[in-house]
Amino acid sequence: MRTIGFLYPGYSAEDDYPTAAGLLGSPDDPAVPKLLVQHTEMREDAHRVDALLDIGADDVLAVGARELAAGDASCDAVIWACTSGSFVFGWDGAAAQVEALRTAAGVPASSTSFAFTDAAARLGVSRVAVAATYPEDIAERFVTFLATAGVTVVRLSALDIITAAEVGTLGRERVLEVAAAGDHPDAEAVLLPDTALHTMAWLDDLEQKLGKPVLTANQVSIWQGLRLAGDTTARTGLGALFRTPPSDGAGEPR
Repeated sequence: MRTIGFLYPGYSAEDDYPTAAGLLGSPDDPAVPKLLVQHTEMREDAHRVDALLDIGADDVLAVGARELAAGDASCDAVIWACTSGSFVFGWDGAAAQVEALRTAAGVPASSTSFAFTDAAARLGVSRVAVAATYPEDIAERFVTFLATAGVTVVRLSALDIITAAEVGTLGRERVLEVAAAGDHPDAEAVLLPDTALHTMAWLDDLEQKLGKPVLTANQVSIWQGLRLAGDTTARTGLGALFRTPPSDGAGEPR
């Protein structure tokens, strides 16, 4: 059984992970990956640059990695499941963050921000719409991060929600509405970048409504973790991204 560890800041949409685990298959099946969530310290819940830099600091993630390692199951890969707490460091800073996490965890590691760029590459999309829950100044940093990977944002919308806790209260109809409102005819996919946003139960609903792939933060985090762990299983019920095997030998994820 492959085991993927997720370092998740605070509490908002962490129940997306057990939802996803149920969609991956029966927990009694040894071939079904196990998803472990370890909460990391969030001294201030705010989509603000200084708070996000603090959330994603190397020492905070190292503590989370140690707590994961102290559990009953050893992890095959670890993901820093926070988009804004990774892209806020910029491309090079986010890469250094992943390298520090890899060293602390002793296993392959990545973050949600790199999971988005790797997922876009996997689907072959380079023009996207971003429907962000963040304030606009934070969302613009994600646009810059995507551009470094050759992904062009043809439309950016920002809900200007400050806290992850508030984002976590958005229900199915509101999430579908936000995604549809943020779409653009020229976008090959729509990205919902906040791991505080519940989406795992509604991935197929989102893609049916928009008629194109939808990439969400918790979805790509899980996909990246499976990919790092060498998973080769195609799955349904988790959007277009999962309908082809996450691991195909075509390059190493960050």
